[in-house]
Amino acid sequence: MSNSTATSPDRGRVIGDGLLWLAKWGVCIVAIAAGAWVLAYLVAKLWVVLLPVLLALVVATVLWPPTRWLTNHHFPPAAAAATTVVGFLALFSGIIALIVPSVVDQAPELADRSSAGVRQVQDWLQGPPLNIRQEQLDSAVNAIVNRLQSSSERIASGVFTGVTTATSAIITVFLVLVLTFFFVKDGPRFLPWLHALLGSRGGRHVEEVLNRVWAVLGGFIRTQALVSLIDAVFIGAGLMILHVPLAGVLAVITFIGGFVPMVGAFVAGALAVLVALVANGFTTALIVLGIIVAVQQLEGNVLQPVLQSRSMKLHAVVVLLAVTAGGSLFGIVGAFLAVPVAAVIAVVVRYLGEQIDAVTAPPGGS
Repeated sequence: MSNSTATSPDRGRVIGDGLLWLAKWGVCIVAIAAGAWVLAYLVAKLWVVLLPVLLALVVATVLWPPTRWLTNHHFPPAAAAATTVVGFLALFSGIIALIVPSVVDQAPELADRSSAGVRQVQDWLQGPPLNIRQEQLDSAVNAIVNRLQSSSERIASGVFTGVTTATSAIITVFLVLVLTFFFVKDGPRFLPWLHALLGSRGGRHVEEVLNRVWAVLGGFIRTQALVSLIDAVFIGAGLMILHVPLAGVLAVITFIGGFVPMVGAFVAGALAVLVALVANGFTTALIVLGIIVAVQQLEGNVLQPVLQSRSMKLHAVVVLLAVTAGGSLFGIVGAFLAVPVAAVIAVVVRYLGEQIDAVTAPPGGS
């Protein structure tokens, strides 16, 4: 008894060791949080530079397969990269050229029908079961008008800053195209150069992580493009059959919105239903809603689980939180880039976990 009492650790020492352990982890957490804050600050300050690089990487993942095919068929790297970049630019410009005339031609009719729709809503609100009086409607309309008038200065300043925004957008697009050209042209040389720069030990880890990141990004973009294309084709065909105005434009918006998981599809579908309601009435809008729900169910229950589970390996909650955070911090572009960034972080975390498992594994694999 006396021997066991003599060798047992002191209670105060145990508490001290525990507090010291907590203090060490607390300092680590604070240091990580401070580093994350500094990183976020630098990203915000350098966003004008980082945005073209990130967008170019995303575009390069799409253009790399055709570029590789051309180089495998004896195209020089520069010619193969230029061909795919010019082809991408021509395709994008062609889509814009098809959309703009449709919007210009059908916008006046849509505006007239919107006014008629507003009057119908007003008549419906005044009738049973709501029976809202005209004075209440006028009061609500006046409140909205006053709200807009109070924001007139901000709206006016936004008009003037729009010129700067448009100029910045043109510069960003130009930088994206130039960077994409160099990424797809000189991409295969980058990893060997980086490996030699960092040395055999560190270069091996960095090269493996970057290879996995590239595979995940490429798989996500190509898979999402396929899923979005299927959504756009089915929804666009339904809108055309129902003679909904701006069907082509809405199909393109559906395709683009598909690159923002969960949120993009909802916004694009709501816009299509709203246009159908204003232009063609309640019955057509209800049919459009049914088409969109059916297509989204096909996408969510069949396409995405089969295709994206192999490329993303991210839980739906992680995707939703990433889109929300990216959209709140950097707007539409942030929402678009949020899921690829989350996938890249997941790749790095998984690789670190593998290295930790390899170090902590018992000898002999038992």
